Amino acid sequence: MATLADRIFDNGLSALQSEANRIDACTSEPTTYAEATSTLTLANKAGITVTGPTDRSGGGREVTIGLISDGAITGTGTATHFAITDTVNERLLATQALSSSLAVVSGDTFIMTEIKIGIPDPT
Repeated sequence: MATLADRIFDNGLSALQSEANRIDACTSEPTTYAEATSTLTLANKAGITVTGPTDRSGGGREVTIGLISDGAITGTGTATHFAITDTVNERLLATQALSSSLAVVSGDTFIMTEIKIGIPDPT
């Protein structure tokens, strides 16, 4: 069976912990920083908190993006994905589909439960 030491996982996930500073709810999965933060965004929160890396349930390692309770909804539509970015270096760091689509209305508050992003053990 193949194995990787926690250090290998942690170095990859550390970029999320040290560089991620914004999360956006998007109308589809962005593939660039501009899409994540401008073209496809409906809501965002700057100053996010990323903790970890820690052991992942089922094996591997993960980081956790804390609860969002005061984000800004800047557009009206249906969000299907989220994007995590590094605004200092204008980098798209991670995207993922939401567990269910979310209808949002401009001017409301963006709320999102904590999110776990992980790397599973090799098989």
